Amino acid sequence: MGRSAAFFDLDKTILATASAAALTGRFVRAGLATRRNALRSAYAQLAYQFGQATAGQTERLGSAMGRTATGWDVDLVGSTTQTALDKVIAPQVFAGATQLIEAHHAAGTDVVICTAAAHEVAQPIAAMLGADHLLATAMEIEDDRYTGQIAQFNYGPAKAEAMHQLADSQGYDLATCFAYSDSITDLPMLEAVGHPVVVNPSTALRLEAERRGWPVMRFATPAPTKRRWAWQGAAWAGAVVAPAVLTWLAHRWTGRRRIASGG
Repeated sequence: MGRSAAFFDLDKTILATASAAALTGRFVRAGLATRRNALRSAYAQLAYQFGQATAGQTERLGSAMGRTATGWDVDLVGSTTQTALDKVIAPQVFAGATQLIEAHHAAGTDVVICTAAAHEVAQPIAAMLGADHLLATAMEIEDDRYTGQIAQFNYGPAKAEAMHQLADSQGYDLATCFAYSDSITDLPMLEAVGHPVVVNPSTALRLEAERRGWPVMRFATPAPTKRRWAWQGAAWAGAVVAPAVLTWLAHRWTGRRRIASGG
């Protein structure tokens, strides 16, 4: 049996909103985008979360992201996100997600953020959350600026492919791994692991979870503090939360499987 990991979608799973929407104001102030273009991209991402990850929709979403970011300075994107962590991103992190990440770490499970957001946007957020690895969209870059093309769009089935590649390189046994998402477009991501869990699901994903007997978790509110160290968590908090959360998930998952199989 190999090592285990917990794969987390970012937008609407860990964060109460889309990362692109949360950062719109900062990107506009930094001169990276007009408010209209940044909002259009953020809303497009939210809209596609509630659809199906068909090839046509995936191509359109990738194209929209690329057009919005054309010409953006890569280093400025990363530094703008970094400076926005405390006041913009941290207040949007669900308290339940923070506790769950701590629980997995305390149980010796690696945490992987798996998101369609651009790597330069997601990397500072993943570091803030204490993630061990990041799977994100790779934008094509020339002369330290985005060309407007997508090198690797981490969306839909591509997330599952990236998870398999990471599992091969890190020695993860996907049959023992967890995955968390809110969106029906992440069905391939959830199907890739032995322990899929849906979080604040869209209607389509909730119905699919009920059909398959997958656990459903609901995170009601973001955590109250804005300080970054709070998201990294204290060791004792993880030690306390880990047994309760992981045991609950194991019992819930096993129970749902028995119901689904008629046992």
